[in-house]
Amino acid sequence: MWEFSVFRALGLLIRTWPFVLVRVAVHLGIAATLLVAAGAGALAGRALAKAAGETVDGAALGGAAGLLIVAMLIALLRGRLLYRMTVPHLAVMVETLDGRPLSIGPGQIAGARTIVAERFGDQPTLLALDRLIHAVIRTATGLVDGLLADIFPVSSLDRLARATGAELRLARGMIEAVVLGHAMRVRFENAWEAAHDGLVFYTQNARPMMTNAVWLSLTGWALAGAVALSLMSPLTGFAAAVPALPWAGPLAAVLVGWAVKAALFDPFALACMVQLHLRLTEDQEPQPEWRGRLTQVSDKFRQLGERALGWRSSPAQDV
Repeated sequence: MWEFSVFRALGLLIRTWPFVLVRVAVHLGIAATLLVAAGAGALAGRALAKAAGETVDGAALGGAAGLLIVAMLIALLRGRLLYRMTVPHLAVMVETLDGRPLSIGPGQIAGARTIVAERFGDQPTLLALDRLIHAVIRTATGLVDGLLADIFPVSSLDRLARATGAELRLARGMIEAVVLGHAMRVRFENAWEAAHDGLVFYTQNARPMMTNAVWLSLTGWALAGAVALSLMSPLTGFAAAVPALPWAGPLAAVLVGWAVKAALFDPFALACMVQLHLRLTEDQEPQPEWRGRLTQVSDKFRQLGERALGWRSSPAQDV
């Protein structure tokens, strides 16, 4: 089922341990922030409901509102995390797989961020590229849908997954990262052109890429669920500390489970997918047939190509 080396992926995580520590701190911090927001919202909601004499469960409504508001605010930080943490971590994985010298220690983070800045420019430029890749992957996956049958062992599950778009939602983040990884690995000065080629490589290898990405994602969520379930009992007493939020214990368990997945399993899955991409594309060239089909059906792919054609290096701009 899997077409990569688990041990090699674990080795990549060990060699990039500074980023792993950063990811643990960031995601546990996000989980704690969400829990505090829910607790504060529950207290505020209960107080407001009591003052207004309402019979509704103000604590539940306030907790949900606090959780939702802070989650939306955190979502706005995705671009900063992508530029400062996710893509730099991807960069050092690519450098390691290609056998290039790698700083071991805290200096690894600064070096990786320099690579990202040199490769993609500033944060808005990287986000613009990421949005185009995101849009093209949706179209590209639909274009090759006939190749993506039987990912799940039960055909009815497979039909349901494709009908609801579950396969794409499960795999999209990993596929986007792999395309960005290709854009770093080939070391073209024109990152837009490299991403353009990376999307063609994805369509050429959609079946193994999507299949492995879906199963990795399912494994990650299963791990998150297992961690959450294992913490349900130890955290039952946590509700006593937040009497306005009786579901504080289960919420904390779910948030910690998500944080463990995001901090530890997601970079492992990314290391697996980068390996798979390198193996599949080692002796390949972007096929004109797939480039033409993507150009026909995807406005965003054409826009990406136009950005690639219109790109000029810094020296050219200076002239």
